[in-house]
Amino acid sequence: MDSDLIKLVNRLQDTFNDLGGELDMPQLVVVGSQSSGKSSVLENIVGRDFLPRGQGIVTRRPLVLQLIHTPSPDPSASPPAPSEWAQFLHVDRRFTDFNEVRQEIEQETFRVAGQNKGVSKLPISLRIYSPNVLDLTLVDLPGLTKIPVGDQPSDIERQIRNLVLEYISKPSSVILAVSPANVDLANSDALKLARSVDSQGRRTIGVLTKLDLMDAGTNALDVLTGRVYPLKLGFIGVVNRSQQDIMTEKSMRDALEAEVEFFRNHTAYRNISHKNGTKYLARSLNQVLMNHIRDKLPDMKARLNTLMGQAQQELNSFGDAAIFGDKNQQGALVLRLMNQFAQDFISSIEGTKVDMSTKELSGGARIYYIFNDVFGHALASIDSTGNLDNQDIRTAIRNSTGPRPSLFVPESAFDLLVKPQIKLLEAPSLRCVELVYEELVKICHNCTSTELEHFPRLHAQLVECVSELLRERLGPTSEYAQSLIEIQTAYINTNHPTFIAGSAAAAQAATVPPPPKPVAPTRPVSSDSIPGGPTHEDGEDSSNEESASPNGVPPRDGRSVSATLHDRSRMGSTVPNTSTSGKHKHPRHSSTHPSSSHPHAAAGPGTSPHTARDTFLNYFFGQNGPGPLAGSSIERSHAGLAPIPTGRDVSGVDTPGPAGILAPKRSLDGNSAAFDMKSLGKHIEAVSSISDNGSQMTQREEMETALIRSLIASYFSIVRQSIQDLIPKAIMHLLVNHSSKHVQNRLVASLYKPDLFSELLNEDEALVVERARVKALLDAYKEAFKTLSEVNLKTV
Repeated sequence: MDSDLIKLVNRLQDTFNDLGGELDMPQLVVVGSQSSGKSSVLENIVGRDFLPRGQGIVTRRPLVLQLIHTPSPDPSASPPAPSEWAQFLHVDRRFTDFNEVRQEIEQETFRVAGQNKGVSKLPISLRIYSPNVLDLTLVDLPGLTKIPVGDQPSDIERQIRNLVLEYISKPSSVILAVSPANVDLANSDALKLARSVDSQGRRTIGVLTKLDLMDAGTNALDVLTGRVYPLKLGFIGVVNRSQQDIMTEKSMRDALEAEVEFFRNHTAYRNISHKNGTKYLARSLNQVLMNHIRDKLPDMKARLNTLMGQAQQELNSFGDAAIFGDKNQQGALVLRLMNQFAQDFISSIEGTKVDMSTKELSGGARIYYIFNDVFGHALASIDSTGNLDNQDIRTAIRNSTGPRPSLFVPESAFDLLVKPQIKLLEAPSLRCVELVYEELVKICHNCTSTELEHFPRLHAQLVECVSELLRERLGPTSEYAQSLIEIQTAYINTNHPTFIAGSAAAAQAATVPPPPKPVAPTRPVSSDSIPGGPTHEDGEDSSNEESASPNGVPPRDGRSVSATLHDRSRMGSTVPNTSTSGKHKHPRHSSTHPSSSHPHAAAGPGTSPHTARDTFLNYFFGQNGPGPLAGSSIERSHAGLAPIPTGRDVSGVDTPGPAGILAPKRSLDGNSAAFDMKSLGKHIEAVSSISDNGSQMTQREEMETALIRSLIASYFSIVRQSIQDLIPKAIMHLLVNHSSKHVQNRLVASLYKPDLFSELLNEDEALVVERARVKALLDAYKEAFKTLSEVNLKTV
């Protein structure tokens, strides 16, 4: 029964090693310093010379050695059966020549651990069948060393120490601590390491080697009798073959007989010779291992219970293969997986997924990040007039007037300049759509579960179906985003409530104007001389009321401000003072324009408080003196402009001659400078580009440029805010919400087809193999538990 118990443990150990099980079986672990005689002890127990030998570290991988007792072969059998043989777990072959066993161990060590004397944790499993051995399971570990020698790794001591501790720390292991007798026991590395994990010495067996090499007059009797270092399992002394014996190929039988004679004839050991030697060691180890297995049976059964539960749970996670092949249940399974996939997709967007990551943004939070941070910062980084220099704006103003000179800043120039600036918002808007689409695709790929991973084809089809739905929505969403930009450029609404008023823009754009030039007083024109210009009873001019309407909107009679002011300028009228004391003010004149607080509009003592609009218009058309439009021909010629035909002289006073008639031009030196056709053509070629380096802007052009720039910035800000609000809404409606709403219907319509069930539920081959392994491991656990239960009953 005891022999069957050890064989059962060996069989379970092999099974769990093959299947990757984690059950720790009781076994003997051999520990000792390098060259302490570990290999010789094992060879003596086996009775065969089969382990590698040499200088330095030789054992570089754990060797799990299972000794299996077999009956003696029948000598009359034909052909005669081998009495002893060896088998490796990694080689399907029987070795009868133990020299080949040594070579196979060396080759397998080199294959895994390499040639550089490094160690490896991967064990080599070897079984030896022989009628001359007792049932045992031993693990030979690399010898403990202090310093690296030759090409050994610099941390060889740490590597070996960690490897040894990994084996001897298991409570199911019995430690076989091998120490040479010719070295003081206090310096034994094996006993020191064993004591670190077995402080009371309950599962440690001491083995003393090289008793025949001790100095004359000394012996290890006190150690062997337990008076120096007590161990519950005691010390056993052995005498191995010397290096000379190995070189002369002394047989193992002769070596064992010489060992018996040594203990029998030694004066110090003759009384304890029956408790020493290799044969006694083998019997003791066999008995200790069997007792240890009996002691560990309850722990092994408890551990098997736990492992069976874990294996069953893992097997359940793979699903039942029988259901996958049943056509009656395939449809329900596919539909359930589809619904689960669609719900994971929707919950990831809405932020209600259970296993949401806490380390990084995911799902709908990333979409919000795109809207708020990425898209918002991209729009904020666009400079409304950064790509427009003053020459561009001046060119646009001139081109908008055509062949006619302009009295005011042309409105078409503003439209011409602001539309390309609005187009700058198109690229970040379309990129925002693409980023949200990419995030939805990522969410789709991450929507998987443990059960769905078993069906890679079904998962791939689900992802492709949702990706196709997203691709279908990408085009309309991008087109709508682009149309929002085109809508903004289609109609420039300068009547927007938040758009800066014309007078306010002028007040912001204009710097403090230069002091007006002294001019001759002009004769005020009465309201009676202005056709169509009725006045109030108190003599106030009603045309001023209409032309200076709040917020810069056109007058109610439909005529533009520029037209009204043009009429007034043509008739030489000035803006009348509406603040005469003693007169009743019209109610509409009682309120002050919001821009009237501008310093340019401040009124001096005894004058009426003009608005910023009045200041700007006065600056351009000259209420108290000539503005930039009334500049002299000399000033305009210096600015690169043709002289303005006018009925006034340089000082701005009306001249007797009829207005509009161009007198012969003269240069500054008084000579005639009238152009003939050839010189005119050359002049046109010379000034074909108005952005020449030599061309400087006049004061009026600087005012016009600053005004246009201010208006563009104001209107661009309005459009940017609108786009920043509308683009995310459009994306959510046309792409995100639409996909979430129709994803489940799309999956069912595309994939819920009976002829596709078998293909969609085709499992991954690796998962099929893993399920088979887990099932075999579960069966092995159940069989081991049943066997251990039977053994426990028999032992009781």
